[in-house]
Amino acid sequence: MPVTNEQVARHAFLRPLYEDEYFPDHVLDEGRTILLRLCERIEAEQPSDLKALYVLTQAATEEFNDLVAKFEAAGSEIETVAREEIAEDFWFIASAYGFEDADAEELIATRDW
Repeated sequence: MPVTNEQVARHAFLRPLYEDEYFPDHVLDEGRTILLRLCERIEAEQPSDLKALYVLTQAATEEFNDLVAKFEAAGSEIETVAREEIAEDFWFIASAYGFEDADAEELIATRDW
């Protein structure tokens, strides 16, 4: 199901990381897919409050947790720059779907990175 939110559809997820050779594109592609799938779930499930949104974002965060080993296998890692960029994209998603008051840390509370 393609994303219908125009703001999200135009957004270049993880763009600064793609511009840095330290981060492997094939792993970033998986991260971008996770973020887009999160958007699709938000559109399909239409969470009514922050609690419901956090369930979705934290599930997507757990998918990012699974990418840690793939980053490491490619000679990279989710370090400070990557953590901030990923967190920023989660907040962008929340904001784009009307949850401007979402807590950025709570969106990714299940992170291991």
